[in-house]
Amino acid sequence: MIRDQETLNALLDTLSRFVRERLVPAESLVAETDEIPAEIVAEMRELGLFGLCIPEEYGGLGLTMEEEVLVAFEIARTSPAFRSLIGTNNGIGSQGLIVDGTPEQKAYYLPKLASGELIASFALTEPGSGSDAASLLTTARREGDHYVLNGTKRFITNAPEAGVYTVMARTNPEDKGAGGVTAFLVDKGTPGLSLGKTDKKMGQKGAHTSDVIFEDCRVPVANIIGGKEGVGFKTAMKVLDKGRLHISAICVGAAERMLDDALCYAMERRQFGKPIAEFQLIQAMLADSKAEIYAARSMILDAARRRDKGEKISTEASCCKLFASEMCGRVADRAVQIHGGAGYVSEYAIERFYRDVRLFRIYEGTTQIQQLVIARNMIRDAAN
Repeated sequence: MIRDQETLNALLDTLSRFVRERLVPAESLVAETDEIPAEIVAEMRELGLFGLCIPEEYGGLGLTMEEEVLVAFEIARTSPAFRSLIGTNNGIGSQGLIVDGTPEQKAYYLPKLASGELIASFALTEPGSGSDAASLLTTARREGDHYVLNGTKRFITNAPEAGVYTVMARTNPEDKGAGGVTAFLVDKGTPGLSLGKTDKKMGQKGAHTSDVIFEDCRVPVANIIGGKEGVGFKTAMKVLDKGRLHISAICVGAAERMLDDALCYAMERRQFGKPIAEFQLIQAMLADSKAEIYAARSMILDAARRRDKGEKISTEASCCKLFASEMCGRVADRAVQIHGGAGYVSEYAIERFYRDVRLFRIYEGTTQIQQLVIARNMIRDAAN
């Protein structure tokens, strides 16, 4: 659902220019220093990128799902680190609050998230659990007007930069499933909250993750999202489809960038007296990549429009995440192959992208989790 095509076009043009003129030239610096320059972060705030999906009443742009994926196609044509910094503010860091937060929680946190004054972080994964809710071990014990949190969260995106953490903890030790889990808002600086060392990752330099550790961390009762125990996973599930569509769109944008780079290289690189783009086996790799990107883009736009109409799209969102992330990996592999030896050295961006995009098949639910979701939904629907 596009509310105002002219305004959206202006936003997309601005973003496209910002990516080309400011972000792409800074990619190598971010990869070398593992930091996004402060002046670029300030420009991202000025452009409203931290509040793209936060309602306008709280200072955001309130993008629809279709508008969001169109924006994601553009912003993903550069290093994923830039998108990662704003991602949690527009994703689970704010959406859980938007759908289930109390009026007081929304009024306090959402304007700060929309402006980029606060960066949000979502703390679910643990050393022994990820998609398996029954294995979640972080506990929250009620003591008067507070809960006392104990446990460790792992691979938490934006943890080193975050000003507020959405934390999933078990409030009912008798309930070993999702129903025993509650979502808390924990502010940076809360006594008992500490961070592990920043992870050294295969790729995505400039996008930081670390452990988040809770040792007798006292959190006010008022910081339960929505003020109700036991619905933390339900809150997460409500925004899961949205997050999967967003990451799918990021996969498309990254794949388009890699294909553009591969095409340019193939047209410039000469072998046997002519550009390698004239060789049919190179053309096959280019064509396969183009076709798969088009298929993924079409799937994502269809699912986004369905979501904007109010349809349930759990299966479609998982289909998009599965196909787009796997597609992105295949495009990356072909792009390296087209570059040949040049694709294996860091002088060319494809070497970095090849490592960066590998994560897309893992986070926001692995490919294997998407397969399970799709198949289980199919079986349930057929049985009804």
